[in-house]
Amino acid sequence: MNIQENIIQGIQLAFQNIYNYDLPLDQISLAPTRKEFQGTYTFVVFPFLKVSQTTPEATANQIGEYLKGNLPVVADFNVVKGFLNLVLNERVWLDLFQQLYSNPNLGQLPANGQKVMVEYSSPNTNKPLHLGHLRNNFLGYSVAEILKANGYEVIKANLVNDRGIHICKSMVAYQHFGNGETPETSGLKGDHLAGKYYVLFDKEYKKQIDELKAAGKSEEEAKKAAPFILEAQEMLRKWEANDEAVVSLWKKMNAWVYAGFDATYRKMGVNFDKFYYESDTYLLGKDIVEEGLAKGVFFKKENGSVWVDLTDEGLDEKLVRRADGTSVYITQDLGTADLKYKDFQIDKSVYVVGNEQDYHFDVLFKIMRKLGRSYGDGLYHLSYGMVDLPTGKMKSREGTVVDADDLMQEMIETAEQHTKELGKIEGFTEEQAKELYEILGLGALKYFLLKVDPKKRMLFNPQESIEFQGYTGPFVQYSHARIAAILRKAEQIGVNYQSPDYDSVSELAESESALILILNEFERKIKMAADEYSPAIIAQYLFDLAKEYNRFYAEVPIFHEKDHAIQAFRLALSAQTAKTIKKGMSLLGINVPERM
Repeated sequence: MNIQENIIQGIQLAFQNIYNYDLPLDQISLAPTRKEFQGTYTFVVFPFLKVSQTTPEATANQIGEYLKGNLPVVADFNVVKGFLNLVLNERVWLDLFQQLYSNPNLGQLPANGQKVMVEYSSPNTNKPLHLGHLRNNFLGYSVAEILKANGYEVIKANLVNDRGIHICKSMVAYQHFGNGETPETSGLKGDHLAGKYYVLFDKEYKKQIDELKAAGKSEEEAKKAAPFILEAQEMLRKWEANDEAVVSLWKKMNAWVYAGFDATYRKMGVNFDKFYYESDTYLLGKDIVEEGLAKGVFFKKENGSVWVDLTDEGLDEKLVRRADGTSVYITQDLGTADLKYKDFQIDKSVYVVGNEQDYHFDVLFKIMRKLGRSYGDGLYHLSYGMVDLPTGKMKSREGTVVDADDLMQEMIETAEQHTKELGKIEGFTEEQAKELYEILGLGALKYFLLKVDPKKRMLFNPQESIEFQGYTGPFVQYSHARIAAILRKAEQIGVNYQSPDYDSVSELAESESALILILNEFERKIKMAADEYSPAIIAQYLFDLAKEYNRFYAEVPIFHEKDHAIQAFRLALSAQTAKTIKKGMSLLGINVPERM
């Protein structure tokens, strides 16, 4: 039951009947009534005075009288200048809550028959995941869950960058300095071990550049002539030629990294349905270049290089194949886009990649549309901003990049310290306390990174994120634990709230109807979050819901309520709030504790 749609249709009928004017539905909007006035929704009449040919007050009164007389959901109205504030019928709230409470598919919309792939993470196999990857993974996972809730069939994909000169750099350093070291002998996770050699390569390479410069070479000459970079380039050539020894080392080091990534992904609470590897896809797209030439979408220059002209799309000309016949990066992406469609026949494809790649994806999508791909209109770049940290707050293995494993562990330790200070673990076993610290620490981290609009650059403040008050994950989690404790107490004293007697509830407190109103918004917010690919909409909704519940809890009694029907109704309202928080937080990839 959508109250807003009902009222909007009622307003359209009011214009037809009062003014003989057919007002399109998309021109009618409702806003929440301001707290200082009585009402739930407000209709602003100023834009329609040319139709009504009278004053704002008279127009609002005429429409208000029509709605009150013809729309059962409207019990009363009041007019403030040209603002028509609508007071809803008490019965509406109870009927609405009854429908919400009896819905077994809370937060799950019907299947829409569409398939979408969400590609996220996209790590390099030469170093561990870092803070930027955390925002990427949490965004990708959450958007995938939100799209699922909207009825899409979702494929979570990870395109792993497992080849290229940067991978060879770690391998060269390992050959020089490794001495057979393994994750087992070093006590390091495999991704951290590979990362260690990537850093060692960089250190040695810089040393070699300085030595060559001291011998009289320019910086550019030194960079090109340093033995380490020449070795890395030669190793890449050997890898592309399938040299047995190089491929064997590549497989061994990548296997270490994948084991390390798996452990990090498990800790993050993210997963994937399909992995693509650049070592399999880097030669794709050459056939698409030929297709583009045949269709006249691409053109050849005198030197034999192939280009696409995107000036009619507001961009420039873009190279898609070099004069020597070799691919450029976008060629591979054209081929991978086709491969994804071939594998899954997707209607939409969402790329979760930082905003430094905005131009690249703009070009890619415009090319695929020019080539007439059926999935071309469903291509979307979920572009997100960088994450900054207050300096010196977190450990960093290399001094420049904040390691994802370190950050998650530090958040769990911060949650432990904070929870102990607040004395929220009475009666917990050591195992239960450990689980709670993990739920709170990771919940705080995810919520803080997801509550900001993805497009915005953000500052992650670890201390602020863990607070139990304010716009944080722990505040929402604590609200859930509070309700869980209330429901446990109800069961202990034998109160049955599973089937409330709605007919015996004659009057609702304002905080009860306000809570029902926000509970009814859940599915609309899920739709909005999917349309905008923004988990921030769900995070804001959950904060507002937790705040509204805490106001309800402070203003009306539950266990001191003498009327058993009202008590059962308030417990059912609490249970529905807890269910909604739990479902909403799961869309963000966050667990909620049953007790704190």
